[in-house]
Amino acid sequence: MAGPSVSNVESRREPVFAGRFYPADDAECQRAAESFVKNAEVGGNDRTRWIGGLVPHAGWICSAAIAGQTIAAMAAGTTPDVVIVFGAIHTPVPTPVAALDVHRKWHVPGADLEVAEFLHGKLSELKTLFTVDERFHAREHAVEVELPLIRAAWPNAMVLPVEVPVREDAIAMGQRAAQQVLSSGLNAVYLASSDLTHYGPSYGFTPAGIGASALQWAKDNDRRLLQLVTDMRVEQIVPEVRARMNACGGGAIAAMMAAAREHGAGNGRLLGHTNSFETLANIHPQPPTDAVGYASLVIA
Repeated sequence: MAGPSVSNVESRREPVFAGRFYPADDAECQRAAESFVKNAEVGGNDRTRWIGGLVPHAGWICSAAIAGQTIAAMAAGTTPDVVIVFGAIHTPVPTPVAALDVHRKWHVPGADLEVAEFLHGKLSELKTLFTVDERFHAREHAVEVELPLIRAAWPNAMVLPVEVPVREDAIAMGQRAAQQVLSSGLNAVYLASSDLTHYGPSYGFTPAGIGASALQWAKDNDRRLLQLVTDMRVEQIVPEVRARMNACGGGAIAAMMAAAREHGAGNGRLLGHTNSFETLANIHPQPPTDAVGYASLVIA
């Protein structure tokens, strides 16, 4: 059963993955987040107003530099009032609609991020597309791990966490979110929090076998999806992900793209593409058996 609306809840959502996916100490978390954003390579003096972006959501040791690249590129061109984060759903509960949380604030080490209550209220009224259900946020990492990075880039921005199922109507979820933003006069950007192909025996997905060539197959599998994103082929995202298993957040990606398209976005730029096998190579080398893909990508 869905929970109460955000206006009825005074509490804040406490971090669940601090100390596991990213630092729990206030100062350490802030320093690391600022480093990932401020030291990101984003292409010189580019001031394109990127309205949408793709960010991975693994432990920071694996993926924060990639997520920081997306956020840094977007921050160079705009200072939003609100950052809407469409997240992959890892909670093993089926849902036909996108899930909003119940809290007024989300806490991360050293800071509280305010939820955009006006947008939350408007979207929660669209019962065929959105619900308010804390279950999809209480133990979910897809949004949480991005919040310190978002704060490092935009310290005064509100946030709106939205968990999106892998369904074709994820497009409508993104569209309606953007329409509410446009009608409100708020300046917003949209993030899709999703990793790419989860490959190897640990993930029960080995169509190309095991080894270095198999991990290259997985990166090629990622690239199929990334090309669709940069080409803004929104309607092909969910079918592609269902067929090729090349993202955990296909619905989140489709929603982000659809929202950006409502603002007039028509193309994307891939900034970086790697996987956990590569990002851990110099820190904690692994055998070439398992890997999760990560990409930084922006849309305007």
